[in-house]
Amino acid sequence: MNLPPIILASASPRRVELLRQVVFHFKVLPSAAPECEHEQFTAWEVAQLNAHRKARAIAKKHPDHLVIGADTVVCRGTKFYNKPADVADACRMLHELSGAAHDVITGVCLIHLRSHRETLFSDVTEVRFNRLAKAAIQHYVERARPLDKAGAYGIQDQAGLLVEDIAGSYTNVMGLPVERLRSVLQSWAAEA
Repeated sequence: MNLPPIILASASPRRVELLRQVVFHFKVLPSAAPECEHEQFTAWEVAQLNAHRKARAIAKKHPDHLVIGADTVVCRGTKFYNKPADVADACRMLHELSGAAHDVITGVCLIHLRSHRETLFSDVTEVRFNRLAKAAIQHYVERARPLDKAGAYGIQDQAGLLVEDIAGSYTNVMGLPVERLRSVLQSWAAEA
């Protein structure tokens, strides 16, 4: 693809791994932009706003690069499940998600300041959890250590224990909707 040099504005090792499925060469510069968690926004708005903030903060310092920012939000109805504060909080979240469906929404922002181009999109995946016993939740939290993940779980971490079914992109649940991002990058390359 004929694209400017790419920067991933994320510290997530999962996003780095996923972006490598789409492009070979890129830099990783985590963004220090503060994340918005305002209750008056929808999950879609929060994911897109945070992705935009992350990408823009890095793009300002690197206007000749194509900067990609992403943010993943886990929600059930209007209730958000952010990164857990501690093990007890992780167990509480997983108990609440047990036996039910929830949405995982990842907002993605691509910015190239020099050419004044920007694309912002979101992808959603519905995830249905198995009914989880308290001991199974405790076992998962101890083994997977999900304190750095929205919703207190990583679908790639012993997911068979938690997940009954998904409807949508698996990579979206990991933190970057690879299929959709590939399509957007091909569109950018075609217009370059």
